[in-house]
Amino acid sequence: MTRTVDDLRNEIRVAVGRYERIESTGFTKESLAAICEALDHDVETNPFPPKAEMRAGIRSTIDGLDDDPDSADRPFRKAELEAIEETLRDQPR
Repeated sequence: MTRTVDDLRNEIRVAVGRYERIESTGFTKESLAAICEALDHDVETNPFPPKAEMRAGIRSTIDGLDDDPDSADRPFRKAELEAIEETLRDQPR
């Protein structure tokens, strides 16, 4: 069965120690910061940087993802979520 965008987001949340969400929603700043940390991308946490900045940092650490600055202003697309989930799954815990 094909995983939905919501399924992928929840798998990523769980992989970085965050909670699954029942409702369909994008990543919070806290979740994005946890993903950055899991990918060894330094991010300030007090206060959190803008979401676009954290998404750009995540894209820059994963091979094959477009790190075009314009893409940082939008949520991750399904293919990007799949690449993020795969990268996190392949990392030692």
